[in-house]
Order: sequence, then structure tokens, then C-alpha cells
Amino acid sequence: MKCRSIQQSILRVAALLGVSLCLIFDALVLSAQSQAPTAAPMPTATAGGQAPSAGQPAAGSISGTVEDQDGALAAGAHVVLTAGPSIRQETTSGENGEFAFANLPPGPFQLTISAPGFVTQAVSGVLHAGEAYIVPPVTLAFVKAVTEVKVGATPEEIAEAEVKQQLQQRVFGIIPNFYVAYGPNTAPLTPKQKFKLAWKSNIDPMTIVGAGVLAGVYQAADEDGEYGQGAAGYARRFGAAYGDVFIATLIDSAALPSLFKQDPRYFYQGTGTTRSRLLHALSNAVIRKGDNGRWQPDYSVILGSFVSGAISYAYYPPADRGAGLLVRNAMIDIGSGAVAGVFQEFVLRKFTTHHSGSQP
Repeated sequence: MKCRSIQQSILRVAALLGVSLCLIFDALVLSAQSQAPTAAPMPTATAGGQAPSAGQPAAGSISGTVEDQDGALAAGAHVVLTAGPSIRQETTSGENGEFAFANLPPGPFQLTISAPGFVTQAVSGVLHAGEAYIVPPVTLAFVKAVTEVKVGATPEEIAEAEVKQQLQQRVFGIIPNFYVAYGPNTAPLTPKQKFKLAWKSNIDPMTIVGAGVLAGVYQAADEDGEYGQGAAGYARRFGAAYGDVFIATLIDSAALPSLFKQDPRYFYQGTGTTRSRLLHALSNAVIRKGDNGRWQPDYSVILGSFVSGAISYAYYPPADRGAGLLVRNAMIDIGSGAVAGVFQEFVLRKFTTHHSGSQP
């Protein structure tokens, strides 16, 4: 009994010691918890995965769709977002025409949507803090196809119209005045057009009448006496006079101008001082405009005068042939060119009908 009493006493003491130790341990834990700092709560992440700092407004997003004017969704459209001075983002619309931008600060923004073959569109708006802004459907209009067609006549066609007009020019409505250009802008003549002018001038009734009058004057003065008088003499003189005109026109107004690329026409000046116009008219005998528009020595008339004079040997009386006839005819041709230029510049325009000139 005594041993059992001792054992029970020992158990009671051990139990008391255990309880005491537990109480002491609990007291120490409570004391430590009361002295530890309180932990701050964890921030809540935004939709973009970044935690906003204290006082920073929540980020937002912008999305929308792009379609064409037929209502079909437009994939691959280039979308550019600009917001403020430093934000610029780009993307392309997906197969369903949608586009989106995330983690955007609040404030005004602008979208520029473009695609090949479409007119560029711009959309603007204001994004608020934390807002999921949905842009109304953006409609891209097709670019209108513009076909540029240049309609204009070729230089040859312009020259042909000029020739047609000049063939109507007549002094007093009767005498042909084909070889004068009154317009300020003229196109160069082709060889075919130069020969056309020469042929029309040679077969004109007034050219033939003029040769007849000149033959009558020569007959009255008994020029080229070996031709004789009477109808036979007149016929010979007429043939010689008409031959001179025909050959000279054909050579120095068509053949040689085609060879030397020169324009056989007189170019009316009409403006400037009288002196400048007179010089322009007199120089017509030895200066001619080239097909390139530049003035140059008149090889056609100078050489043509001697060529046509040499050909006239075939039908002038033997007594009248020789160097004198050649030089005489050449000088007459050159001198008549100077006189004709003066008349064209100061007189004939006033009496020429159907001319196309615009100068006073």
C-alpha cells in the first residue's frame, strides 16, 4: 500500500509539472504573437497580370471589328492605336475582323485603320479607368478606280489640221496665201505635208492665171524674143513662167525642205516694234525655221534658187541661157522672198480670209 501511495504521489507531481509547462508554453506563444507586426494584405492583380500601385487608375482595353462596305469582315487590316504623346501600338485584324489592345491607361485615344484597296479610316474616343471600350464596327470603303486617259493629237495630226486651215487662206478671198502660219504655236510639217502644200499651190487656178498674166507682160515687153510673138510666142512664155513657178515651188518649198528638215512657211510675228517686225520679214529670204523649231540659214531657198534656175535652161531660148540667167533667176527668187515677207508681215494679213491666227 505504501509503494502504491508513493507511485501515485509521483504521478500527481508529474501531471502537475506537465500542466504547468503547458501553461507556461501557451503564455510564451501568446506573448510572441502580441509583439509580432501585422502583415499587410496582398494586392489584387489586374486583368493584365500587373498589380496597380497605390493611387494608380486601373488599366482598360479597346477592341472592335473591321468590315468592308459590303458587310464582309476584313481580315488583315492594319490598326494603329495612339494615346497621348508616348503610346503607340499596332496590330492586325484577325480572320473574324476583330482587333484588341489591352493594359491601356485612361484618356483620349485614336485608331487608324488601313488596308490595301480601301480608304483609310480614323476613329477616336476616350477610355475611362478600367473600361473595356468596344469600338463600333469600322467600315472600310473601297478605293475608287481612277483611269487616266490622255487624249491629244500627235504632232503630225496637228500639222495636218494646220495645213487644212492654211489651204483656205486667200488674199481678198481669191489669191492663195497657203505658205503663212499665223498661229503662235505650230507643229512641224512632214515631207508628205510639204509636198501637199506645194502641189496644191501649183495647181491652184490663181497660180495658173498669175503665170498667164506674167507671160502677157513678158510678151508685151518682148522678153525672151526668140519665143516670138502671137499665140505661139505667148504659149512659150506662159510655159516658161508657169514652169519657173512650178519647179521653184516644188524644189525650195517641198524637196529641199524635206531634205534639210526645214519649214517652208512664213511665220507671222505680228507683235513687237516695227523695226523688229521688219527685220523678221526681210530675214525670211535667207533664214528659215527648222523642223526642230530653231532658226537656221535657208539652205532650201538659196540652193533651190540655183537648182531651179539651172533646170530652166531646158526651156528658155538658147540666147537667154548662161550664167546670167542662172544668177538672175536666183537673185529674183531670193529678193522676192524678202519682199513677200514684208507684205506678209504688214499688209496681207488684213486682207487674208479664213486664217487661224490669234495675234492682232
